[in-house]
Amino acid sequence: MRKRRSCAGVWAFDGMTGVRIAVAGAGSIGCFVGGLLAHAGHDVRFLGRARLVDACATSGLRLTGYDGLDLHLQQVQATASPEVGLADADVVLVCVKSGDTAAMAAQIAQYADGAQVISLQNGVTNAATLRAALPRHDVRAAMVPFNVVAEGAAHVHRATSGDILVEAGPLPALSTAHLAWTAHTDIEAVQWGKLLINLGNAVNALSDLPLLEQLQDVRWRRLLADQMREALRVLRAAGITPAKTTAVAPGLIPMILRLPTPVFRLVAAQMLTIDATARSSMWEDLKRGRTTEIDALQGTILQLADRFGRQAPVNARMRQLIQAAETAGNGPPGLSVDEIRRTL
Repeated sequence: MRKRRSCAGVWAFDGMTGVRIAVAGAGSIGCFVGGLLAHAGHDVRFLGRARLVDACATSGLRLTGYDGLDLHLQQVQATASPEVGLADADVVLVCVKSGDTAAMAAQIAQYADGAQVISLQNGVTNAATLRAALPRHDVRAAMVPFNVVAEGAAHVHRATSGDILVEAGPLPALSTAHLAWTAHTDIEAVQWGKLLINLGNAVNALSDLPLLEQLQDVRWRRLLADQMREALRVLRAAGITPAKTTAVAPGLIPMILRLPTPVFRLVAAQMLTIDATARSSMWEDLKRGRTTEIDALQGTILQLADRFGRQAPVNARMRQLIQAAETAGNGPPGLSVDEIRRTL
């Protein structure tokens, strides 16, 4: 394995393929990333629900993308057994929801002793949870900037652009022809930057609209801007400086969201590519009746607000509405901007 450093101070890695990789929590992101790694020649095992295992056994795994990608993996190693899925792994990609991190860490400790562990999760605390439970393992935080939606039981579609950033240090060669992995020297700042973007997951889930359609409406963009601006004030009070995860600094995004729609379209086109199928992972969680990551996103901002004596009513409203939708169990509620703002 070789590594090189770019002029921006970011490490990139080169080396041979053939790494034994376990995808721990093979949902949309795990299937897409793991599928590309399997296509590139790595030995990849997918640890997921019985529904995925059965679908992969029947039809394999299909990966598509906004950029025209269309791959069909006929032979897929998918299992619901942690003992089978994690055994002898060189690298474990943790893709479970934040609330399941501690349980997955216990399984890794039992069945994947010595494996390098990479968290491909939302939020900013999962790597620390993994490190505390896995002191014998090399644990790395990473940031996945793109959106993946499930088009079927074993068909996942990448709906937005971006490449993976991972905490700097020795890594096997994980970049593929369709997805780059780049090491970053300040992954914590990157994670805070991604958390700010991920605050929009709740808005998308509550609206029940495709993300692209939602972003064409200035009323929704203003709501996103208000939420992010509020969170930026809380982070500033906490002494946290988020790194940019798009082409512009986080502090400029609320201003861009407020631009007139024709101008916004021109600016946004330089920041991110989105196709018409894109929806947030929180939307998918509500659709499938699963617990969301609202506490790892808006909940983190609200905890900091309480600690540093700040108010965050927009983020609090989002958490309240998502929790109500979880309790109701009827899927994304399809609220309007006015209904969301009603008590603000």
